[in-house]
Amino acid sequence: MPASIILGAQWGDEGKGKITDLLSERADVVIRYQGGNNAGHTIVVGDQKFALSLIPSGVLYPTVTPVIGNGVVVDPKWFFEEKEILAKRGIDASNVKISNNAHLIMPYHRKLDAVIERFLGNAMIGTTKRGIGPAYTDKFSRVGIRVQDLFDEKIFLEKLTASLKTKNKILMKVYNQLPMDIDEIADEYLGYADALAPHVADTSLLVYEAVRDGKNVLFEGGQGTLLDIDHGTYPFVTSSNPTAGGAPVGIGIGPTMIDKVIGVTKAYISRVGTGPFPTELNDEIGDRMIDIGGEYGVVTGRRSRCGWLDMVALRYSVRVNGLTEIALTKLDILSHFDTVKIATAYTAGGEKYTEFPRQQGVLYHCTPEYEELPGWNVDISKIDDYDDLPANARAYVERMEELAGVPIKTVSVGPGRRATLHRG
Repeated sequence: MPASIILGAQWGDEGKGKITDLLSERADVVIRYQGGNNAGHTIVVGDQKFALSLIPSGVLYPTVTPVIGNGVVVDPKWFFEEKEILAKRGIDASNVKISNNAHLIMPYHRKLDAVIERFLGNAMIGTTKRGIGPAYTDKFSRVGIRVQDLFDEKIFLEKLTASLKTKNKILMKVYNQLPMDIDEIADEYLGYADALAPHVADTSLLVYEAVRDGKNVLFEGGQGTLLDIDHGTYPFVTSSNPTAGGAPVGIGIGPTMIDKVIGVTKAYISRVGTGPFPTELNDEIGDRMIDIGGEYGVVTGRRSRCGWLDMVALRYSVRVNGLTEIALTKLDILSHFDTVKIATAYTAGGEKYTEFPRQQGVLYHCTPEYEELPGWNVDISKIDDYDDLPANARAYVERMEELAGVPIKTVSVGPGRRATLHRG
């Protein structure tokens, strides 16, 4: 690698889990650098399917050290539940390391997340209601509780008392909710300390030493570029930075230590939840993409919205992440269509856009300009060499590569590990 970032180049659910899993076979350390248990990663190994949302994908390899960085918000209850689910399936997660500086998702964060979404009504963001946003709000308001605070009962109780005093006022006076009990929360969270202790580490130092010593290190982003809090379609975004710039901050190393940035994109595009979506297909074709592609959120189970590949959005992702290569997934889904399309530009208000519009409001009024290419109508899921793909499938990949301006080095033609073709 030796130090690579892998991230979603669209609105999430691009198949990052599979690509991360493939790269993890050669990795020594795999790091989650942002988000929380709102980020789903599905990995298919043989006839088994693993759906992870907090523990890094590299946990499936016993030789990998999985790391949860300081940029992640951690729900300890969820961590232990996911660890137990893996244990029942023969996967040992005892070597997962968690940053002592990572912030904790508290019960009042989950409560606030749910009531705020309900209060917003038709203007809701579409969160997972798992407390991610409120936990990041506390972090940046400098009133958050960190993993390390669990090991100093006095500090933990001081922070919890101050925070819950404010949160209960908000819950009662703004949202007409019952107050939360401080003793129940304290007993639960202080009870996690002993079990968490073997997992807690200075992960910044751990990763720095791994990169310094020439080990293979993989940074795994959750969600996708267009859901980035700064660079996504705000406010319909996540509460952290899935883009490449979030990786060094979310673990605590310098950007000069990163060698590669790999963007994962589907052969079409999907989005879970609300927000602008220029190439969305509200027709039979869109419904077929959803059904054939199994397009339902890994975490939420919500039905996705689907559309043709959007190269305006992908070029934006190439730019803001500094992508060095692309991993293309779900090419096999397009085998079911007689023709396939690629959006190369938008038009709105008599103006043509080949780059993302400066004003986000324009996205709601954009009409895509498409290139139409012939389909291939052949099952490609058993093909194991890129050159054996139908000519029309290769033409689609190569046109996409030309428009993106960076090489497509990996092409996935099915959910399993073996259904992956390598170019170059």
